[in-house]
Amino acid sequence: MPGKPSIRTLAAINGALILSLGLLMLSAPATAQQGGPVRARGEYTMVAGKTVSGSNSAVYILDAANREMVAVRWDQGRKSLSGIGYRNLDTDSKAQPGR
Repeated sequence: MPGKPSIRTLAAINGALILSLGLLMLSAPATAQQGGPVRARGEYTMVAGKTVSGSNSAVYILDAANREMVAVRWDQGRKSLSGIGYRNLDTDSKAQPGR
């Protein structure tokens, strides 16, 4: 039956793990928005209101700089905000009105 690992062995393993984590952090740049259109810094306005379906309240968040709107509501069971919907206002303004 093997005995307890020595302090030097544990220190060497921890050092190797820290070194590999540091190399990984330095080698992998964040690429979330590379290759796509550059987003402008947002200018936000929030408005409280009711949803069309039901009596639930909602918060409408408008990003005027990027012309986008998101609707969220508070989920009491999960204790977090849940998304209701998203609209791109540029796309909506170019759409043909219809019934």
